[in-house]
Amino acid sequence: MQNLPSALRDRLDTFIQIRRDIHAHPELGLSEFRTSELIASKLTEWGYEVTRGLAGTGLVGQLRRGGGTRRLGLRADMDALPIQETTGLAHASRHDGVMHACGHDGHTAMLLAAAEHLALHGQFSGTLNLIFQPAEEHPGGAQLMIQDGLFERFPCDAVYAMHNMPGVPQGHLVFVDGAAMASSDDVTIHLKGQGGHGAMPHRANDPIVAAASIVMALQTIVSRNVDPLQTAVVTVGAIHAGTANNVIPAQVTLELSVRALDRDVRDLLEARIRTLVQAQAEGFGVQAELLYKRDYPVLVNTPAETQLAREVGLQLLGAGQVVAHGRALTGSEDFAFMLDHCPGSYLMIGNGAGEGSCMVHNPGYDFNDDNIGVGAAFWAALTERFLQEGAPASPP
Repeated sequence: MQNLPSALRDRLDTFIQIRRDIHAHPELGLSEFRTSELIASKLTEWGYEVTRGLAGTGLVGQLRRGGGTRRLGLRADMDALPIQETTGLAHASRHDGVMHACGHDGHTAMLLAAAEHLALHGQFSGTLNLIFQPAEEHPGGAQLMIQDGLFERFPCDAVYAMHNMPGVPQGHLVFVDGAAMASSDDVTIHLKGQGGHGAMPHRANDPIVAAASIVMALQTIVSRNVDPLQTAVVTVGAIHAGTANNVIPAQVTLELSVRALDRDVRDLLEARIRTLVQAQAEGFGVQAELLYKRDYPVLVNTPAETQLAREVGLQLLGAGQVVAHGRALTGSEDFAFMLDHCPGSYLMIGNGAGEGSCMVHNPGYDFNDDNIGVGAAFWAALTERFLQEGAPASPP
């Protein structure tokens, strides 16, 4: 990378080794004890004031420089997933059933590399807050850190995060205006009928037939209730019922994933699901109990902060390696909670495209180490721009 500072380039091997060490020792959400200890020791060594214990294993490294009053937050997630790794790499997970299948090891390494570079060579005036967050995958460490007083104790004028994206050329940056990732809600539907013999269905109230009708009816919410120009997803991911082909069970459980890129659409989906399920159940003579859990909100990038990040990316990499106006994703991310409390932006860095590119949450996935330099250089450049020039640029 032509614009990578030489001081950062000379240290990349160190952070590749750190990334691979974290990858080899993955930890699930709220159990990132070793990872948190490693991060805290490095930040302390470089002169950051480290505060630990937010959401248990979360921590913030703060670096103040000069007399500037601006305050910037950069966030990286630390947790792994309950997946058995199959990469066969030398640095593969040493813990059965746990692996870094989403690249959080790489996100941590990118921010650590930027942290060292900024501590030694950074030219800025203001306060830098490096947020290392647990439990992005589950149960939502961003919200837990906020509940522990993250932004009261470490006020930020803007907060940013970056995630790797397989399928995008390595090192390319993708910026998205406005709604960038979908809300995510979990729905459980319990249908209770009257069981009976499969040969005499008239003497039972069959919850399986009701469930089948509900599954099909749910698909009409997106096609007939949501504006065609809006995005919404209603997925029935699990059905639990029955033990034998000649026994009508007394109950069925459905599990749904519901997503939207607009807050009003999210409300509409909940209202329609509740109404439709109850009406369908009543029509089949069964009872419906619906548990609706609102999980991650819509992730909305704010205009000025996104424009500033885009300008930094273009200056650093050039237009050929930047998708200036990318498309939103229907995946979800708990950084949305932070953006509900503070302006900021969430961007993507390409993990590689074409043959050999493996999607996240896959047992064959690995973070692309070539991104450590690109990501760290972007964080360093963004910090110096934000904490030197004052308020972010106005949207175009």
